[in-house]
Amino acid sequence: MTRLRHQHDQGSPLPDQLSSISVPASTAVTPGCDCYVHRFGSLAPGRRAACYPSDMTDAEWAEVRAAMPVPAWLLKRGGRPEAYCHRTMLDAVRYLVDNGVKWTALPVDFPYWRAVYDFFRRWRAYDYARELYERLRRSARERSGRNAEPSAGIIDSQSVDASETVGEDSRGYDGGKSRDGRKRHILTDTEGLLLEVTVTTADVHDSKAAPALLETFMQQPGRLLQLVWVDSAYQGPALARAFARHGVRTEVVRRCDGQRGFVVLARRWVVERTLSWLARSRRLNRDHERRPDHHAQMVWWAAVIRLSRRLAADAPRWPEKRPGRLPRARA
Repeated sequence: MTRLRHQHDQGSPLPDQLSSISVPASTAVTPGCDCYVHRFGSLAPGRRAACYPSDMTDAEWAEVRAAMPVPAWLLKRGGRPEAYCHRTMLDAVRYLVDNGVKWTALPVDFPYWRAVYDFFRRWRAYDYARELYERLRRSARERSGRNAEPSAGIIDSQSVDASETVGEDSRGYDGGKSRDGRKRHILTDTEGLLLEVTVTTADVHDSKAAPALLETFMQQPGRLLQLVWVDSAYQGPALARAFARHGVRTEVVRRCDGQRGFVVLARRWVVERTLSWLARSRRLNRDHERRPDHHAQMVWWAAVIRLSRRLAADAPRWPEKRPGRLPRARA
């Protein structure tokens, strides 16, 4: 959001009013879009037509719109209304994450790439993508009859190669996977929904990164996590002490004697599936981000894409109308 001036320390939860504010009803006629900028700002009525598989459907937008944080200017905290539709900006970031293009290669029917990048940076500064996903995750768990906060989770990591844009000081070599780049460490619930992510150099051992991953997740209020399933890499007294400080115990899921190659292991297959889901977003197939926290934000955006489709029960689709293409002739 433009010039968000509320106080928000890095890593701390967003103010309560962002999740509990009651926005007054709008009297403006805004056909096609009901984002905050169209309803309460000065943006002219209208809406960009959906053209790409990554664009949100109306059902997806309804889920995302209900979970979006309220901009500072609407809370009378300073700043001015933005010049671009929220739905269009979200679709632009989703397009980049889903297709893996350069920022400067965004299609012309989106706002200028610099405006989209500034939007991404503002959301990164206030961790809004993570907050948006967390609200969607709570909704998904409650709809499936579960508690909004999980009591058990699974940890795993994935190494990816880095491009030439990643500096030597933020990359490393994973000898086990033969990857020169970075490693993303994730914590999921038992359904495979993302709980936390952290990005390190690829040469950092899993047992060294796990305490920081858990610390980041548990520092938020209302956490109920008690048990985490891990593989044999997550062992050692230092890791056990770090987990015990938060009242969390670990349970190692081991292979049976004599098992070789790929084997589906109880509990661990859930987090492996989540990693494969995330890898469907082409921006995550290779690390192009100069900063590790930008790569972590890309992971949250990829998770938002999948979860919003799940909540809206929408499968990826190929729109009939696309820029620069004639509509297909119908029989």
